[in-house]
Amino acid sequence: MSDQDHDWSAYLTDHPIFSLPPSFSGPAALPKSNLELSTISLHSFTSLDPAHDGPLPQEDARQIRITSLTDARLHNTSPKTYKTLHTPNIQFEIHQIALNPTGKLLAVAGAFQVAVVVLPRTGFTRLVSETIDSKSLQVGQFYHSAANSAPIAKVDWHPWGEAGSTLLVMTIDGKLREYDISVDSEEPQQVLSFVSERKSKSFVAEDPAEREAASFVLGKGRADWGPLTMYAVMRSGDIYSICPYVPQNASIPSSYIRSLECFIAAKQEFLAQGSSSSSFSTKNLSLIYDYQQKYVSSLVKQLPPNTIFPSPSRSVLIHPPTSIKPLPSRQGPFLLQPSPRLLEGSEGGDATDITYLAFGRDDEEEGGGPDTEHLGVVMVSYQDGKVDVFLDVEKVEARWDVKNVPNRDLPMLAVYETIDLGLVSTLSRISSTPNQPPVLNLLRANHPVFSLDPIHDDTLYLYHAFGVHTLCIRSLLQTLAVALKADEEEELKSAVEQSSGTIVRAILTTFSVERRCSNPIIAVATPNDVYLTYSIFILTSAMRINVFPLNIRSESPPLKPKALLELPSNSDTEKDEWLIPVDGPSTYVSLLGSQPYKPPPVVSASGFPSTAKLSLPPGSGSNEFMLTPDTLRYITTTISKISGQIHEIQLAYRAVEARADLQKQELVRDGEHLTNEKANASVDRLKAIQDQQKQLLSRLDRVLQGLMEKASPELSEHETKWFEELKRMKAEVVGSGRYDEGSLVARTRLLQREYERLMPSLKALVEKEKSQKNKTMENNKSLGLSQAFELGERSNFERTRISNVEKDISRLASRLDVTLGRPPSTS
Repeated sequence: MSDQDHDWSAYLTDHPIFSLPPSFSGPAALPKSNLELSTISLHSFTSLDPAHDGPLPQEDARQIRITSLTDARLHNTSPKTYKTLHTPNIQFEIHQIALNPTGKLLAVAGAFQVAVVVLPRTGFTRLVSETIDSKSLQVGQFYHSAANSAPIAKVDWHPWGEAGSTLLVMTIDGKLREYDISVDSEEPQQVLSFVSERKSKSFVAEDPAEREAASFVLGKGRADWGPLTMYAVMRSGDIYSICPYVPQNASIPSSYIRSLECFIAAKQEFLAQGSSSSSFSTKNLSLIYDYQQKYVSSLVKQLPPNTIFPSPSRSVLIHPPTSIKPLPSRQGPFLLQPSPRLLEGSEGGDATDITYLAFGRDDEEEGGGPDTEHLGVVMVSYQDGKVDVFLDVEKVEARWDVKNVPNRDLPMLAVYETIDLGLVSTLSRISSTPNQPPVLNLLRANHPVFSLDPIHDDTLYLYHAFGVHTLCIRSLLQTLAVALKADEEEELKSAVEQSSGTIVRAILTTFSVERRCSNPIIAVATPNDVYLTYSIFILTSAMRINVFPLNIRSESPPLKPKALLELPSNSDTEKDEWLIPVDGPSTYVSLLGSQPYKPPPVVSASGFPSTAKLSLPPGSGSNEFMLTPDTLRYITTTISKISGQIHEIQLAYRAVEARADLQKQELVRDGEHLTNEKANASVDRLKAIQDQQKQLLSRLDRVLQGLMEKASPELSEHETKWFEELKRMKAEVVGSGRYDEGSLVARTRLLQREYERLMPSLKALVEKEKSQKNKTMENNKSLGLSQAFELGERSNFERTRISNVEKDISRLASRLDVTLGRPPSTS
C-alpha cells in the first residue's frame, strides 16, 4: 500500500475503466488513428455538426463510467472494476463534464445539449450489476436542443448556488443562462448577455470572433464586488464583465455581505469628504454609489438577526434584490494596457479559456493590510499556445443601465506578461512535404483549458492538444505583495521590473515528432481528498492515464517591505514575542549562518519530471525507427536538455555535499557546547519544553474534539440507539404528559396514598391483637399447666361441636328455603 500512496500509475495503468470502447476491438474494429490529432483527422476534432461523428462513435461518446478510488486505496486486494451509468436521456456526444460542489450531481454537455446526472450513492461498487440506473434530466431543451440553437461554449456550477444546484450554461452567442436544477431544469432563472444586439439600420465592421463567446469565469474577492462579477472572453480575446450577479437561490456567507456593506459605506464617506464640488463626475459617482448602497441594503435585509458582528459567519439563503429595476450593465471590452504582444511565427489564435486567481487572501490574519486584497490576476489562453497574464488593478464595480449615468469609461486590465508555451516553435520546426498540409494546421483543433490547483492558489495547470503545462505565479505574487505595502512609487516600479514572472514547466507532451500527430489531453483532475494522495491525473484521447504525485510545499513567512526592515533603533515599536538578542557580539556563532538553507532548484522535489514526459499509446510507433531530420533535431534538443540538467545536478550535488559536511561539523560543535556547565540548564529547559509540549498536545486534542463536534455533529448508529433507549425509559418513568396514569411516577404516588390510607387501620388492628393477647395471658396465669391444657382441649372439642351444629342448621335452612343471618363469632 505504501507504493500506491506515492504512485497511482501502477494501479490505474491497466484499470478497465480506461479501456477503449468495444468499437476499437474485434474484426470490424475502428483504427486507433481516429483518436489521434493529425492533419488527416483534423476535421473530426473541429466539426460541430451533430450528424458527424467525432473521434468516437455516438454510442461510445455518451457512455459514463464510474469507479471509486477510495475503495481501491482502502482495499488494495479488491478487483479492478467499474460501473456504467445507464442514462437513456443522454443521446448526444459528451464534450464536457462538471461536478457540482456537493459531489452528487454531474453536468454533461455536448455541442448542443446539456443534461444533469444524479450520481449513485457511496457503496455502488458492491453492486453485482455492471450497469447502474441513474436519473438524468435534460436542461433547457428549448434553448439548446433546437435545430437553430447556438453551440455550447462552457458549463459550470456556481459555488454559491443553494444546495449546489445552480448550473451556468454559456453558448457561443454570448448568452449565459442560469438553471436551478432543484426548481426547474427547462426554464432559466436568469439570462446574462455579453454580446450587444445588432442594430438593424446600422453597419459596423467587426470581426465575427468578437461576437462569439469562448468561456466565462466568476471573479473572486473578500470585501468587494469580485464574487459578484462574471467575466466572459470572446474568441477575439475581448473581455467583458457583468456586475452584480447573484443566483436566484444563492447561499452567501453573511460575513461577505457585512464586509461589502462596510466597503460601500467607506466609499460614500470618502467621496463626501474628498470632493465638495458639484462636478459632473462626482454626481455620477454619487448616483452609482447610491444604487450600490440600495442593492447591498436589500441583501442585508435578508440576513437573520443573529448574523451581526462578531457572530460567526454562516451561509444564508439570499435572492437577488428586486428593488432595483434597471438591469446590470455589460462593462467592456476591457482596455489592455499595454497591448499584448503576438507570438513569433503565429498569426494569432482564438481565445479558448479564462480564469481568475485570488491574490492576498491570507494576508488579513498576518497584518497584510487591505492593499493586497484588491488585486487579482486574470489569465487568458489562446489556440497558438499564448497565455496573457493581466493584473486586475481596478476591480469591476456594480453598474446598472441607468439613463442618467453614462457608461463611457471602459474598465482596464494591466498586461503583465505574455507566456509562450512553445507550441508554434515546436510545430514550425517540423518539415512538411509538398503533398501534406503544414503541421501548424493542428493548432486549429487546439483548445487549451485551465485547471486550478485545489491547495495552492498560485498554481494552475493548462492542458491542451499537445500536453500539459503548469504555471506558477508564486514569485510574482510575493514580489507584488512587498511592493504594494511600500509607500514609494519607485519601489513599486522597481519590484515589478525585477520580478521573475510566471514559472512555466511542461510536465507532459503527447506529440509524436516521428508520426506528426498527437493524442490530445481530454481531462485533468487534481483530487482534494484527505483519503487520496495529492496527485494530478491526466487522461489522453487514447484513454491513457498519467499520474504525477505532487508535494505540499511549506509556506514561507511573508516578506516585509523595505520600510519595515530599516526601522530606527530608538523607535517605539512593540516588543517581540520571541527572545530579544543581547547587545554586543554573539557568544556563539554558527557555521551555518543566519539565513535558512535553500536547496538548489534542480533537486527541489516538486513532483514533476525535469523533462516533459512523452505519453504515447502502446504500439503507436512503427516497427522500424526512421531517422529523419525532424527526429534527429528532436533527439539533439532532448540530449542537450538532459546534458544541461546532468551538469546542474552535479553542481547541486557538490553544493549539497558541502552543506552536509558543514552541518556535521556544526553538530559536533553543538555536542561539545552542550557538555559544558550549561548542560544542566539545557536539560531543565528541555524538560520544561517537553512539559509545555504535552500541555499543547492536550490542548490540541481538545481543539480537535471541538472541531470534530462542529464539523460532524451527527451521532453514530450505537449512540442513536442508546439515546432512543433513554427516551423510551424516560417516557416509561415520567410519562407522556402530566396526567399520564400509566407512568411509574403516577403509580408510585398512588401506591403511597394507599399505603397512607391503610396504615392507621392496620396499626389499630395490631394494637387490638396485642391487647387481646395480653388479656389472655393474664387469664392463663391463674391456671396451672395441666389445667390450661385440659381447658384448651375442652374448648377445641366444644368449638368442633358448634361448627357441626352450624353446618346442620345451614343444611336444614337450605332445605326449608329460609335465609339465615351471619353466625356469631366464636373468638
